[in-house]
Amino acid sequence: MTLLDHLDELRTVLLQSLLVAAAAAVGGWFVSQRLLDLIVAPMTAAGQQVYFSQPMEAFMTRMKVAGLAGLFVVLPFVLLRVYRFVAPGLYPRERRLVTPMLLAAVAMFYAGTVFAFCVMIPLVVQFMLSYATETMRPLISVGAYFNFVAQTCLAFGLAFELPIVVVLLSAVGLVSARTLLSGWRYAAVIVVVVSAVLTPPDVMSQLLMAVPVMGLYLLSVATALLLERGRRRDGAGGGRLPEDAG
Repeated sequence: MTLLDHLDELRTVLLQSLLVAAAAAVGGWFVSQRLLDLIVAPMTAAGQQVYFSQPMEAFMTRMKVAGLAGLFVVLPFVLLRVYRFVAPGLYPRERRLVTPMLLAAVAMFYAGTVFAFCVMIPLVVQFMLSYATETMRPLISVGAYFNFVAQTCLAFGLAFELPIVVVLLSAVGLVSARTLLSGWRYAAVIVVVVSAVLTPPDVMSQLLMAVPVMGLYLLSVATALLLERGRRRDGAGGGRLPEDAG
């Protein structure tokens, strides 16, 4: 394919992704109220309500809910189209590496968002509302609350990509698993700092992100060690096929 052919194919990929995302957002509008009720559930469970202080705030919040729900649903399709665009330029060995990594990255992103919504946000809401007093009552706008939920879910979704990054770095030989394991103290400091930046400014939120992410880091290092051991074993065998043994 010529350069113009590649550009035309890229335009097709982008156009298809935008059309599918737009269609999913339109479909998301019809369930946006139910989704918004689900998002606000931690507040209602704590005996609180959310409010809108501007005429357009409720409408714009539902628009944001519909748009993000559509992106959440079509994310695998978009990544698949991008992968199909770049796959012809990859060697077979690179495809064997990229394909499972891409699937795992999508799964880990979804796992991070689900963990944030089901575990992190209810605990943080309960903790933050506990500071209310007789003279200081919460009056939280629906727009601000939705932004908090969306940012928290996005932060956890990205943080849960850490194992994929670690295994990928080890697989391509940029860093060894033993080096990553010996530097776990530095990794812990980095995880705590990143957690402090991505989460609300309270210790509970930071711990709720730092602890599982650090656990995922150690699990990914262990996975990288197993992969390296398997590669060394294959190398020691000389890559001989069973039929070559004779």
